Amino acid sequence: MEVVVVVLFLVPSVFSRLTARDYCVLGAGPGGLQIATFLKEAGRDYIVFERNQGPGSFFNSLPRHRKLISINKRFTGRANKEFNFRHDWNSLLSGDERLRFYHYSHDFFPHADDMVRYLQNFSSALNVHYGREIKNVRMKSDPEAWHGQYFVLEDQTGREDLCNVLLVATGLSLANQLRFPGEEYAEGYETISTDPSDFMGQSVLILGRGNSAFETADNILGSTNFIHMIGRSRVRLSWSTHYVGDLRAVNDGLLDTYQLKSLDGLLEGDLSDLALIRDDSGKLHVTHKLYLEKDMNPASNQSNHTMKSASMLLRDDLDNFAAREPYDRVIRCLGWKFDFSIFDKSVRLKPYSGLKRKYPSLKSNYETKHSQGLFVVGTAGHGMDFRKSAGGFIHGFRYTARAVHRVMENRYHNIPWPSTHYAMSQLLNVLLRRINEASGLYQMFEFLVDVILLGVDSTTFEYLEEVPVGTIPTVDKSTGRKVYDTGVFILVMEYGKNFSGADKDVFHYNRAIGDAKAAWRSNFLHPVIYYYRQLPSEQQMELRPKGWPLPRPDHIHHVVEDFLTDWTGPKSHMLPLRRFLENCLQKDLRTFYADSCFVFSLTHQNVPFFCQQSQGLKGKDDLRNSSNPLAFTMKMERDVQVETSYIHRNSKDEL
Repeated sequence: MEVVVVVLFLVPSVFSRLTARDYCVLGAGPGGLQIATFLKEAGRDYIVFERNQGPGSFFNSLPRHRKLISINKRFTGRANKEFNFRHDWNSLLSGDERLRFYHYSHDFFPHADDMVRYLQNFSSALNVHYGREIKNVRMKSDPEAWHGQYFVLEDQTGREDLCNVLLVATGLSLANQLRFPGEEYAEGYETISTDPSDFMGQSVLILGRGNSAFETADNILGSTNFIHMIGRSRVRLSWSTHYVGDLRAVNDGLLDTYQLKSLDGLLEGDLSDLALIRDDSGKLHVTHKLYLEKDMNPASNQSNHTMKSASMLLRDDLDNFAAREPYDRVIRCLGWKFDFSIFDKSVRLKPYSGLKRKYPSLKSNYETKHSQGLFVVGTAGHGMDFRKSAGGFIHGFRYTARAVHRVMENRYHNIPWPSTHYAMSQLLNVLLRRINEASGLYQMFEFLVDVILLGVDSTTFEYLEEVPVGTIPTVDKSTGRKVYDTGVFILVMEYGKNFSGADKDVFHYNRAIGDAKAAWRSNFLHPVIYYYRQLPSEQQMELRPKGWPLPRPDHIHHVVEDFLTDWTGPKSHMLPLRRFLENCLQKDLRTFYADSCFVFSLTHQNVPFFCQQSQGLKGKDDLRNSSNPLAFTMKMERDVQVETSYIHRNSKDEL
């Protein structure tokens, strides 16, 4: 009997075709969890890949000495939640009040373990796949993909996932390392001992002068012979530069011991010119690499940086070289950079140039410049505002992540940027509310702005919150909102142009401005309103004055700085702002009571603009309670005289 064996071959292209996700997020740190929260709330198809077994793995070991420098301000004296977010530097944006960070720590500078615990709870309801380390990202053409190409993500097991949109939230995961002779003798901040007793009686050289360098120095100040610190530029103090990534006061103990001549010291020099030499006793000596005599090994063609004689040190007449004493330890504290290695050339993800080269290069909407559908969120997106605003930290990138989500909602789902519509008579009130409570504008100053689009007949306006400033020329396309030729107001928070900086004395006398007439000279963070008759073009944005977030407007108004950051002064803040708006709009924006509006309607052909758009404010009972017609008529005539005089009055104390 003949047996026929039938072998079925499955066609891989049919049966093993990968299902594409709409959104993939790389990394379950604060940035990845924040964008995932917005995707979940919008009901989108998403997945988060995390190589470790829990969220926020950065905080498991870093910072090394476990104290965060992000402010946990529990009390402000205010009940306004939006205002309180201005001073809460650790909470991610969520509708769940239980996920405010002050429930997890009472410390002003919290312990890093508290952040780990917070992120674990925050991520509990999100679709995070742990233990999936993405080793390679490449592009694959497919007409069904949103952009004609899928992102193909391959993990450590060879498993692949397809994504229409890729959101990179991997942060800065690689330690910066410089190549110089003897670099192998330097220990990294990421692995250095945190036990001060391990440095007892030792002389230490620290490379770098950021917070990690000073944090390390503070930890061992009481155990060492001396600590020297070398960096390429002078110390930048955060209270001087207004940049939270610069040296914070909580870490600056070494500045005291240096300036009070207690053996410790700071040196300036280009670290790329450095050379380290180890002598026979294990001591490390510093010299310039140009003076280094290399003892080459012909077999290995490698340099042996072991000092044979004093001739290997600086060969000149300088006998008071600051670093002439040998060191027992050299510690590298040079910060972190983005890992580009997992991205295939097809992805075309490139770095910025110059000092920002540790960040991927982005467009103003946080999309990469050469690949559609590839966005960078979290710390890695800080290249947009490096050394300027707070985009590299939770209290900044929680807002930029929300902006990215709104861009994607408009582009991929035809859901325009959230906005509110008002009658023009409410413009002053709406601006004052945002000026006094908005947290995104406050933290991402000069990089997120509020946009007020005037209606087609200039009797209404549409208010858009926290729009990336670089997208202003194309705000209609990026937000899905109609822009008319009737004008636009833009609200932005700014510091004084020449106030802050490493070389500036920010504690000088008369540093604050109190006169509203000189508000343009305000130094501290304050609101600025730009008015354009037409939306600025991309060319105008590129040619804007140096240090300006926007091109020169048709009109500009600075709200004078306020010591309490409370811009509600009737004469100092509200009246000048109202007059500015009136001059731009050519409309009277004052408010009136209902009975006054009624009187105007009976006695004037042109009633005030506020009365045209509303029935007036409630509060007077004259019209309702008057039972005597003659008395009412006489009262109305008196009101007409008073109100008419009020309209034409131009006294300085007008409110």
